[in-house]
Amino acid sequence: MTTFHQPINNGEAFNRVNEELYANMDWDKLGFDVIPTDYMYIMKSNSDGTFSNGTLLPFGTIDINPHSTVLNYGQGLFEGMKAYKREDGGVQLFRPEENALRMRMGAERLLMPAPNVEQYIDAVKHVVHANKRWVPPHGKGTLYIRPLLFGSGPVMGLSPAPQCTFLIYTNPISNNYKGDTTSFNLLVDDKLPRAYPGGTGGVKNISNYSPVFQVVKEAKAKGFSDVLFLDAVEHKYIEEVSSCNAFIVKGKVISTAPTLGTILPGITRKSIIELASDLGYKAKERKVSVKELLDADEVFCTGTAVGISEVGSVTYKDKSVQFKTGADTVTKKLYGLITGIQTGLLEDTKGWVVKID
Repeated sequence: MTTFHQPINNGEAFNRVNEELYANMDWDKLGFDVIPTDYMYIMKSNSDGTFSNGTLLPFGTIDINPHSTVLNYGQGLFEGMKAYKREDGGVQLFRPEENALRMRMGAERLLMPAPNVEQYIDAVKHVVHANKRWVPPHGKGTLYIRPLLFGSGPVMGLSPAPQCTFLIYTNPISNNYKGDTTSFNLLVDDKLPRAYPGGTGGVKNISNYSPVFQVVKEAKAKGFSDVLFLDAVEHKYIEEVSSCNAFIVKGKVISTAPTLGTILPGITRKSIIELASDLGYKAKERKVSVKELLDADEVFCTGTAVGISEVGSVTYKDKSVQFKTGADTVTKKLYGLITGIQTGLLEDTKGWVVKID
């Protein structure tokens, strides 16, 4: 049985530490650091697979059974979302129902029960409202929201967990991915695929990410921002960067790899495809070869954490190619559109925004 505790036995001491942290927050110097906020949300599954009795608890560590499936077999999922503060001080979410649906899709793949869409959105609203003071001022950053779903019940043999836990915590972060204000400089890796056909590359499985730590670390040691992975079968088509989707621009056509089980169906990705069409571009989901990548006019990445980030260069084997960046690009137009909707600077005509206040 999983139980939950505050990180400090004395609740007053924990509150005092958090008050000191908040009082000393410099919103202009936000990065991608661990910043504990006030509350987290927890809800557990019942024996029939439904969820109920979710609750807000002071943010802290959790105790978990060593027999749990998340520890032994990696049975777990996570989502990534953001809460944005508008100029009027209100707070809003961007397409939370898409995150709820994606978590349910992943849960089906990993044989876990999952909260329904209404429960998911309600839980996110509760935890954001409880941590509202931690949403950075408009233009200074966002409150990152991390929903988790994992097998917390104990098993001995290889089998799904008898109980799962849904947990959400938050963390304020900078608008710039990991504090990087420059364009990405990517290395194409043609040896280690990120995902394989029939695997779990198409869902946010927690075990998808650590296998690429080593190759990304080596690339960064050489001065690259990140790694762009190729398909596992022919090793010639681009798939994803370590934690985000990739797009190329050639003339009036914007292309990205199709979601056929090895590509994560990103919510920012889905939104950009629609917005690109609104701008008069032809958005295509298709296989994109390395050759086409190197011949592109622009390249950019999309994801909750990275937002829309332009790629300044790509290196494949011994060849490095530069791409168009800056103000007069398709990337910047799309960035302005989606961030305008997310932050309330532009009218949301698509029903994508959910207001907390």
